[in-house]
Amino acid sequence: MHEKVILTKYFIIVFDFITKRSFAFNLLIVIAFFFVLALLFFSMLGIITKHGKHLTVPDVRGKNVKEAMAILENAGFEADVRDSIYIDSIPPLSVWVQTPEKGAEVKVGRTIYLTVNKVVAPMVKMPDLEGLTFRSAEMMLKSMRLNVGDTIYKPDFATNTVLQQLLNGKRIKPGTPIAEGSNITLIISSGTGSIENPVPNFVGLTFAEAKETLSASNLSTGTIIVDPNVTDTANAYIIKQVPARKNEIGDYNMVRAGESVDLWLSATKPAKDSVQPQPADQQ
Repeated sequence: MHEKVILTKYFIIVFDFITKRSFAFNLLIVIAFFFVLALLFFSMLGIITKHGKHLTVPDVRGKNVKEAMAILENAGFEADVRDSIYIDSIPPLSVWVQTPEKGAEVKVGRTIYLTVNKVVAPMVKMPDLEGLTFRSAEMMLKSMRLNVGDTIYKPDFATNTVLQQLLNGKRIKPGTPIAEGSNITLIISSGTGSIENPVPNFVGLTFAEAKETLSASNLSTGTIIVDPNVTDTANAYIIKQVPARKNEIGDYNMVRAGESVDLWLSATKPAKDSVQPQPADQQ
């Protein structure tokens, strides 16, 4: 009760002081009051903003995100994870990029933004590299965050182009989901060989047998013409090939590694391999 009486008397005194003075006097009091406030604010501004106090940003790249944030906070900075990325060469949750970078001179309390490596690799669709040059295939893989693994060279007439794309030793179809950072093996054409050999005789073989012979001879399949009666291509028989085993005068036709052979398939096995041109002395 006593305190209320004192407070009431105080307000009466202040009210009388204000009301009994002229308007101009009161205006000067208000101006002086705000001037003092402004003076106090600007004098303390340096303390509030820590003006003139700078620190050197430490290097936290490669460190676990929790460790990195602790280091930055202990050094007088704020830390915030801004983005994430997947890099297969560093551990999960490691700091990949920091902004500002290490060694930068910044104010105390500045926020350092971190880009952290993801725990699980995102999935991407396997591109179609077959038929591209090696350089184009390499650039496409890089753009999709995939890596060029082994490069295997195989004779073929389309020099320096991708013949096959493999993942873990198996051929992978375009559009197949795979993890970022996967290593893709490329089979590259080395061009045709310099040594000529006689064309193998495929007539009478099944298509499956012919493909094995082609692979063993470093030859590729050219145009395949299938008889309408064929229901099982792998077990269909070769009835004609181009180039043939021998030419019209009975000499062997020659091919080089990397060249192709056209094949005609039939459901009926040829009675004999007489479809091949016979030597002139037998004609």
